[in-house]
Order: sequence, then structure tokens, then C-alpha cells
Amino acid sequence: MESSRDGNLMLSVAQGDLDAFGEIVRRHERTAWSIAYRFLGDSAEAEDIAQQAFLKILEAASGYRPTAAFRTYLHRVVTRLCIDHAKKKRPIYTNTLPETQDHSTDLVQSLAMKERGATIRKALDTLPPNQRLALILRHYEEMSYVDIAQSLNISVKAVEGLIRRARTTLKTRLSSF
Repeated sequence: MESSRDGNLMLSVAQGDLDAFGEIVRRHERTAWSIAYRFLGDSAEAEDIAQQAFLKILEAASGYRPTAAFRTYLHRVVTRLCIDHAKKKRPIYTNTLPETQDHSTDLVQSLAMKERGATIRKALDTLPPNQRLALILRHYEEMSYVDIAQSLNISVKAVEGLIRRARTTLKTRLSSF
């Protein structure tokens, strides 16, 4: 099981095994970056947040206890860093990851998709950070409500409320689209 493997790796990191830490980073760096990128909309800032998250995890390794899946622990660290970042700077949300452009796509379709994406990003950007993070974790990371609650350090009912309010707000703001 991957989560027990991650827990064992973290216990090795707590004993000073930097190779184990390297393995943790290799296994989860894409996930950390992806969450941060979707929240911030900036590749370089997302990379900074992901690096900060792993540094915090390394610094706290001696106190790590595998009471929950490592992935949940990682999400909690990344989401806290994103929220702290949002307090310092207004984030720009994006719902797509950067990719190379498909040149076979019709230019009109491409422009329409970009316009639609920009409209969605603008609407998502108006959401409070906790609502935005709950949506990112649910819809893009496909996390359960229980895992989201653990990541955000709130109750499952609170997660349900965040997602419900976010969906209602987005429905209103995007209804004319």
C-alpha cells in the first residue's frame, strides 16, 4: 500500500535518512505543485509553495506520526501555505495546467476555449480562499470530503458548506455564460 510506504519513508526521514526524503519528494512533488498552481495560477509561485511545503515537512519530520495518510498531511501543508500566500497577495485561479498547444485545434475553438477558461478563472478568483481550495481538492485532486476536511483542518460539514456556497456563487456568476 502506497500510504503505508509513505509513512515508513517519513519515519526514516525522521531518523535522518535524506534518501527517503528524496523519495517522498519524487512521489509527491507533482501533486503539491498542481494544488498550488491551480490555486495561484502562476507556475513559478506554485513551485515556490511546493518547495516550501517540502521544507516544512523535512523540518517537522522528527514529530511526524502516521495517524493519517501522508498525502493528507501534504495537502494540509500545501493548503495552509496557499492560504497564507493569499493573505499576502490576491491569487489568480486557473483551472488548467500549462500544456503545449495542439496546433490541430481550430483557431476559433481555441479562442473560445481560452475565453471560457478566462471567464471561469475570473469567477473562481472571486471565491474566498477556503472555498476555492475545497473545490480544487474535490474536483481536481478528486479527494473525498473526509480527506478535504483533514487537509483543511475543519469538519466534514464545514467542507460540505464551503463547496455548496462555492457552487452557488459560481452558478450565479456563470449563469449568463
